[in-house]
Amino acid sequence: MTDNEALTEDQVGDRVAGLLLAAGGGRRLGGRPKALLEHHGHLLVEHAVGALRAAGCARVHVVLGARAEDVRARAALDDCVLVDNPDWEQGMGSSLRAGLHSLTGTGARAALVCLVDQPGIGAEAMARVRGAYRDETSLVSAAYAGVRGHPVLLGAAHWAGIAATATGDRGARAYLREHEAEIALVECGDVARPYDIDTEADLVHLE
Repeated sequence: MTDNEALTEDQVGDRVAGLLLAAGGGRRLGGRPKALLEHHGHLLVEHAVGALRAAGCARVHVVLGARAEDVRARAALDDCVLVDNPDWEQGMGSSLRAGLHSLTGTGARAALVCLVDQPGIGAEAMARVRGAYRDETSLVSAAYAGVRGHPVLLGAAHWAGIAATATGDRGARAYLREHEAEIALVECGDVARPYDIDTEADLVHLE
């Protein structure tokens, strides 16, 4: 029997923690941190946390970096664990390492990792990926027309290996490439759009 079969929905929610990477400084957006951009009347960081909650994550850790104090002051992030990444300028890999480290010892068996600059990926896609959790050896990824994307679910058995290879802006990419055969793909192209808010041209996606 797997963990997932033995647990209630609430227990799965507690074992699969939401991990939101929201530290980027928006270099190609004129230095505007992505967490502080607005979408449908909410900051992007609030939008993403709300989606993780709606997807069933009882525990949400948010990694902050650029203008972290402004994010803390302006964003409604009640009941989230806020993780400061002083090395955020080194890229997403440093934020992933900080986030996974913050989950160590919490009882979480997996992290559902989302990026703050992908507002087209909402609770339904997140819930699908979270629902594929089996135990701490799980590796799950959303797929869009068969192409791997976010969110990804990283079982705790993989955290040390991911942290050892997460450098620059690669995040978990190198580790996942090495463990491709172990990844369960969950198609989400019918419920989500995996665009990034990276440049001024991408701001058209925000409302």
